[in-house]
Amino acid sequence: MSTNNDNAAAAVIAFVSGAALGAVAALLLAPTTGSEARKRLSGLGESASDNVRRLAREAKFKVTPKSKAGGYEYDGGDAWI
Repeated sequence: MSTNNDNAAAAVIAFVSGAALGAVAALLLAPTTGSEARKRLSGLGESASDNVRRLAREAKFKVTPKSKAGGYEYDGGDAWI
């Protein structure tokens, strides 16, 4: 059973390292200047961070309850939660 998990882990590591090497090769062999490549990469990073923030907001909205349950009543604010 552990050899199956080891093979899966090796496959994932090989895939990720191959993707990283491919990305590096694409950047090095691209017919653009370094400043253009940096601008393009920073734009991709900004759009990726915006997408992550948007997805986090959507996930938070989906997870939070839509209405308060009936068991919670306000008792004047004396107790800490």
